[in-house]
Amino acid sequence: MAIPLLEYSPISQNQRVKGFEVPGDEQPRIFSTENLLSATDLDILIEAAYRQIFFHAFAADRERFLESQLRNGQITVRDFIRGLLLSNTYKRSFYNLNSNYRFVEQTVQRVLGRDVYDNREKIAWSIVVATKGIQGFVDALLNSDEYLAAFGYDTVPYQRRRVLPGRKEGETPFNIKSPRYDAYYRGKLGFPQVIWQTSVRRFTPPERKPTAGNPELFLAMAQSINPVGNPPQRLSVQNIDIEKSVPYRRK
Repeated sequence: MAIPLLEYSPISQNQRVKGFEVPGDEQPRIFSTENLLSATDLDILIEAAYRQIFFHAFAADRERFLESQLRNGQITVRDFIRGLLLSNTYKRSFYNLNSNYRFVEQTVQRVLGRDVYDNREKIAWSIVVATKGIQGFVDALLNSDEYLAAFGYDTVPYQRRRVLPGRKEGETPFNIKSPRYDAYYRGKLGFPQVIWQTSVRRFTPPERKPTAGNPELFLAMAQSINPVGNPPQRLSVQNIDIEKSVPYRRK
């Protein structure tokens, strides 16, 4: 018998408040297959999906088969997101390097576009991960009423209501607030690295840097030559034979 999802109470967060602000540059850009105008727009949508789930996808991390199915209309954006969450890249980069609580927090941020409400929600979804595995946890998130109401089948998830007009600064992006590696694995990988510098680095503004042909560029080369000249001769007047030294005309 499957354990039912533990109940948790939602708290007041930005995404639960309806926004009436005028759309502008600060508002998140929504990528959906409902308003595609060309094949280039679909490429941009796929890149947005990779950024949302992986933050950055190298060539080896891309799921070419899922991309082909999405381009041919065989799967929806929701199915594409599901494939990325169940890929080896996501498991290796997030599930294998974190505890269940942190894995739940990172996945909820990327899938539902919000932070977890409290520790009770972390525990509730962690129980799903422990009993149903990653696939059961991902399916539960994608089948939830919250996901379907916010993004549906055709929209790439995004961080909802990140910027509010009444705030001086918006919320921190998820990839900065919840980095991929936990503190334990960051320590094993040697992060953060402390580097001691024996020399002081000085910053020179671009307008003060010497340009081509400036004599300052050749100063070090001129100092490295170190030429050796002939020392001056030291002669005394008493040692000079004036009669032999001074020429005279012979008749």
